Amino acid sequence: MRDYLLLHLVILAWGFTAILGKLITLPPVEVVLWRTAMAAAGFAILARCRGRRLNVPRSELWKMLGVGSLLGLHWVLFFASARLATASVSLAALPTAMLWCSLIEPYVDGTRRWRPWELAVGAVIMGAVWMIYEVELQYWLGFTVGIAAAFLAALFAVINKQLVAQWHYSVMGYYQMLGALLITVLAWLVTPPFHLAIPGAGDAFWLFILASICTVGAYAGYMVVLRRMSVFTVNVVYNLEPVYGIILAVLIFGSQEHMSGGFYLGAGIIIGSVLLVPWLNRWITGVRTPAAKVPPFVP
Repeated sequence: MRDYLLLHLVILAWGFTAILGKLITLPPVEVVLWRTAMAAAGFAILARCRGRRLNVPRSELWKMLGVGSLLGLHWVLFFASARLATASVSLAALPTAMLWCSLIEPYVDGTRRWRPWELAVGAVIMGAVWMIYEVELQYWLGFTVGIAAAFLAALFAVINKQLVAQWHYSVMGYYQMLGALLITVLAWLVTPPFHLAIPGAGDAFWLFILASICTVGAYAGYMVVLRRMSVFTVNVVYNLEPVYGIILAVLIFGSQEHMSGGFYLGAGIIIGSVLLVPWLNRWITGVRTPAAKVPPFVP
């Protein structure tokens, strides 16, 4: 029971990130810049407390930094999506990462091929995506950016899967946050004006929550639970993130987050399809843990 509670708290924390993206008034690039800097420091402290050394081979160092850069770009686009549209719209785009995982993994990992039933579910998801475009046309740009963020999340997940078993999460988290920080600094340098805003008291508080609870704490909790529970169970609960996030957005922002009935129908089809995939996989193949659907990324 304790592990289930911890898992739901982790998913709730990740669902809260889009709300924080709306509450923090800094530009999206600067939000990610501060988040990654604070999270890198947090992971370094955590590694020291856990007795883990941060020395890694140079080849592995570059891998972690490179994968972390994908995470940084994902976060920039994710927060930009929430600003361009609403928190609910950006969260509705996130589950399409499962479709991208199914399409990307055969190119990255030669051990599996495309599965027709996954592509069929993907077609249903894309139909729901089109439905959301049709009924919420004013948010088309934010939703498109959200889908791009989901693509980067899937790419990060597929590549990062090969590193999870090799390194302690505090070491991986530290270097991946550094990689995300470096790519965010580059994004900041090419995004005028070239001035780094110092967060006010309110923004500093929300950034601390974002970096400590929604990044370092949630990532650590996720990895702890993953060692004690079946990946199938973790995967099913993980897919509840947009549900938690949309509910939180409506509760916190009220009328700003109320969408049309067509939006909730399309979002419901996307989320329902994502939740259905693990069960279909077990029924069709007899495998309880679909390898491509265990995204070890921090939303």
